[in-house]
Amino acid sequence: MIVIKTLPEILEKLGVKGLNEMQSEAQAAIDSNADIIIQSPTGTGKTLAFLLPIIRSIKTNTAVLQALVVVPTRELAIQIEQVVREMGSGLKINSVYGGHSFNQDRLNLKHPPELIVGTPGRLADHIRRGTIDTHQIEYLVLDEFDKSLEIGFEDEMKQIINQLDGVQKRILTSATMGISIPEFMHLSNPVLIKSNDFGEARMELKKLVSPTKDKIQTLSDGLEKLVNKRGIVFCNFKDSIQRISDHLFEMGISHGCFYGGLDQHHRELSLLKFRNGTHNIILATDLAARGLDVPDLDYIIHYHLPLKEHEFVHRNGRTARMHSHGTVYILQSKNEHIPDYLPKLDVAQLQSSGEKKQYWKTVKFSAGRRDKVSKGDIAGLCYKKGGLQRDELGPIELMSDASYVAVKAEKVLELIHALNGARLKKNKLRVSGC
Repeated sequence: MIVIKTLPEILEKLGVKGLNEMQSEAQAAIDSNADIIIQSPTGTGKTLAFLLPIIRSIKTNTAVLQALVVVPTRELAIQIEQVVREMGSGLKINSVYGGHSFNQDRLNLKHPPELIVGTPGRLADHIRRGTIDTHQIEYLVLDEFDKSLEIGFEDEMKQIINQLDGVQKRILTSATMGISIPEFMHLSNPVLIKSNDFGEARMELKKLVSPTKDKIQTLSDGLEKLVNKRGIVFCNFKDSIQRISDHLFEMGISHGCFYGGLDQHHRELSLLKFRNGTHNIILATDLAARGLDVPDLDYIIHYHLPLKEHEFVHRNGRTARMHSHGTVYILQSKNEHIPDYLPKLDVAQLQSSGEKKQYWKTVKFSAGRRDKVSKGDIAGLCYKKGGLQRDELGPIELMSDASYVAVKAEKVLELIHALNGARLKKNKLRVSGC
C-alpha cells in the first residue's frame, strides 16, 4: 500500500481544495503547543483540523496505540474512522462504541492500532478490562467534548483521562462558544482557536405557516416543492418523526429517519442513504445537529423549534456550511408561540422545481474491509460483470463486513440478478437491495 503523509496528497485524496482559516491556524497551534481548544461552528471542518497534524506525526506499522479520539456518538466515531481510512495514511485505526459486539472489538484490538476513536462508555470499559493499553498514548482528542458532558459521560471521561499518563498533546473541540472547561481535563494554558463563521451571511431564515394546528400537511406540501434539494427536518420527539414518516410514505416522498430510539443499523443505513443520494430528506432529532458527516444541505426545516437557542444554532449549522448557501425554514401554525430568540421572519414562497423520480437506490454487497475488498474491486465487478455504465454507479461505502453501493434505480434488479452469487476475491457474494 502506498502511504500518504504530505498535506497536498491527503487533501487531494479527500477531494478538499484547501484549508480554511480555522484549519490552518489549528495546524500551527497543534504542532507547537501541548493543549489546544478549537471552538468552531458545525460544518467548518474541525475533524480535519485535528486529524491532519496527528496523522502526520504518529508512526505507522508500530502495533502501538499512540492516539485516542473520544466522541459523543457512535456515528461520529464511524465517520472519523472513515475519514482516516480515506486519507490513505497507512495508519491502522479502529472505532469502538456501544451497540457493537465487545467480543468483536476484543478481536479487532488484539493487534493494536495506532489510533482508536470511540465513545466514552465503550472506551472506559475497554480500559478497565485491559483490552486497550493506554501507556504509550501521546495524543488525546476530546471531540465535541461539551456534547459528551451534556449527555452524561462525565464519569467515563474522568476514568479515561486519569489513565493517560503519557499524553503530550490534548485537543478539545466544540461547536459551542464560551463553554467552560472542566478541571479534570487537566489543561495548562491552552491555546484557543476560535472561528465565528456561523454562516449567517450565507443563510436565509424564512417561515412556513400552517393554516391549522397540525402542521404535517404543510410540511409535506413544502417537501414536494423541495424534492430536488437536500435537507433535514428537525423534530423534538421521536414519536413525531414516526408519524411524519408514515405520512410521507403515503405521499410517496422518499426519506430517511434518524433518532436515538432507532436501532444502530437503521441509523447508520439512514445516514448512508442520505450521503449517497438515495434519500434527499432525513427526519431527525437533535442527535443529527452536530458532528455528523452529511452532504452540503440546501435547507433545514424546524418542524419543532428547540427550547434553547444554542440548539437552534447547532441545527442551522448543518446548512450554509463552509462557502455554500442555505435556507432555514421555521414551520409554525398560525397561533403558535415563537421563542424570543427568533427575529421577525418573512413568509417563504416555495416554487416547485418539477417532479423528480428517485434516481438512486442502495445495494448491499456481503463483502467488506475484513474480506480485503476495495472500492475499486466492487466498482470493477459492477462494470465488468454487472453491466453498469460509469454514470449508473454512485458512491461506494465500505464497512467491516459489508459494502453499500448507490446504483441508478432502474438498474438495481438487473445488477442484483447479475451479481448475486458471483465471486469477489474468493468470496461468494450475496447482493440485495436495502
